[in-house]
Amino acid sequence: MPTDTVYGIAADAFSPQAVATLLAAKGRGRSMPPPVLIPRPQTMDGLATGVSAEARALADAFWPGGLTLILHAQPSLTWDLGETKGTVAVRMPDDRVALDLLALTGPLAVSSANRTGRPAARTAAEALEQLAEAVEVYLEDGPRPAAETGGQSLPSTIVDCTSAPFKVVRQGTISLAALQEVVPGIVDAVHGPGSGSEPASAPANEAADETK
Repeated sequence: MPTDTVYGIAADAFSPQAVATLLAAKGRGRSMPPPVLIPRPQTMDGLATGVSAEARALADAFWPGGLTLILHAQPSLTWDLGETKGTVAVRMPDDRVALDLLALTGPLAVSSANRTGRPAARTAAEALEQLAEAVEVYLEDGPRPAAETGGQSLPSTIVDCTSAPFKVVRQGTISLAALQEVVPGIVDAVHGPGSGSEPASAPANEAADETK
């Protein structure tokens, strides 16, 4: 499916079998759980618990758009995204086709449409070259993304909202300066002081080779 960053592989977020199939298609394990795309900000409260005023302010400022928020997952949900350590990474994409699809399906677990370690697809045809019959349906809507840097697709920025202060665990389309205009205390865990240790939230591992 198209998104505002690159093409992604989507699966029913509430179907463990579907999520397992998504991970298998990419050739990756449960240690790198996929983020969840949502059709509207209000859906965040159905998936996450204890969402702070600061996290809501970030969503209000940058959704729909290239910002992924790591939050505490609702413990009552019967889903299995992988080894999330009780968290969920959520984003509302700024793409009309993606939002129309999400409005029909509800939350989707989505990871970039590529085999792990290979470039993310910018068209459905590029995704087909890598994934073949591992994906059942391909939805083509032209090249993605609209914005590029150095010939590389711009990923979403990932902010871990389960820590204090919030931490940027992957830099992307939303700059640290822009985030700090909304929540001044956010720190850069990628390049800033004290960034030597890996963030505790499992979805932050998405930064390793993904561009969602």
